Amino acid sequence: MPHNRPYARQGADLSPRLRTIMGDRVRKDRQGVVLIEFESVSKRYDDGTVAVDNLSLTAANGEITVLVGPSGCGKTTSLRMINRTIAVTSGRILVDGDDIRSVDAVKLRRGIGYVIQQAGLFPHRTVLDNVTTVPRLLGVDRREANKRGMELLERVGLDPHLARRYPVQLSGGQQQRVGVARALAADPSIMLMDEPFSAVDPVVRMGLQDEFLRLQQDLGKTIVFVTHDIDEAVKLGDKVAVLEVGGRLAQFDSPANLLSKPVDEFVEQFIGRDRGYRALGFLPASELPLQDLNATAIGPGAKTFPRSGSLRAALDAALTSSDGRAFALDDDGTAIGLISQSEISAFIVTKHAAVS
Repeated sequence: MPHNRPYARQGADLSPRLRTIMGDRVRKDRQGVVLIEFESVSKRYDDGTVAVDNLSLTAANGEITVLVGPSGCGKTTSLRMINRTIAVTSGRILVDGDDIRSVDAVKLRRGIGYVIQQAGLFPHRTVLDNVTTVPRLLGVDRREANKRGMELLERVGLDPHLARRYPVQLSGGQQQRVGVARALAADPSIMLMDEPFSAVDPVVRMGLQDEFLRLQQDLGKTIVFVTHDIDEAVKLGDKVAVLEVGGRLAQFDSPANLLSKPVDEFVEQFIGRDRGYRALGFLPASELPLQDLNATAIGPGAKTFPRSGSLRAALDAALTSSDGRAFALDDDGTAIGLISQSEISAFIVTKHAAVS
């Protein structure tokens, strides 16, 4: 997912490396570059509670790293230590090799986008004023900030006419989109997202996830994303860190490996018994043996799936169709073949046997 793209950064008192990331507009080869590192990081409170225990992981540049786990596993604490809203007790967090404690905390936070549950918008400010908060704090001219804000509202799928409304006049999904636009307003290299879609209904949530992935494909930000939902984690993450209660890292892996090779019983139980079905989302449908259409027409309510999509999408389409069959579509949306649920199942069994 990483791309080579220019970014604008802010912050005059940063170390040379952090200035490169957050200061001037730059273009750099981000393939394989480590942007955020946790080195044996722990967080212990005065009462003896250990929220994060010796956490070591890297969030690669231009990728989405998801922290997932049950309540009390330290995922939000870990996220908030990155922007120093919670202090590290021991260990280090590095941004491109520099300890975040070497940077003024306020300047650090202004260079990092932050999206939280229920958007966290200022209720007394308009949508546009909410979006332009950080650029204005950084000294950007109001006209320029407003122009950027309007562009971002359109980019996250909001009608520009909503710019003069107040948060209370928006739906939950619209508020979350405003929150994402605000986090992007200063064009940060890093975005921290703390369960940003958890407060909306499932249909809106799925739409927000899809829009978020589309934005990430365009922008290539380095994102640390917190969720308690394993489905959301494997859908959005390039890498997923599963944390246990007490802030211990159980497994840090790609979604496909996480589903196919859980390292222990805790991870296996947390992922759930249907992990094999979830894993189909990472296998291509392009190898499915399709029937010729001949004279078969796509009728009203027929189920389809993209030929370039996943086995899970193909199986879902066949299972939910009235006759147990689904049409495969090419990239132009043209039907190119037909397959039944039983044929998909047989293909999956054959594929699994070949891998085994």
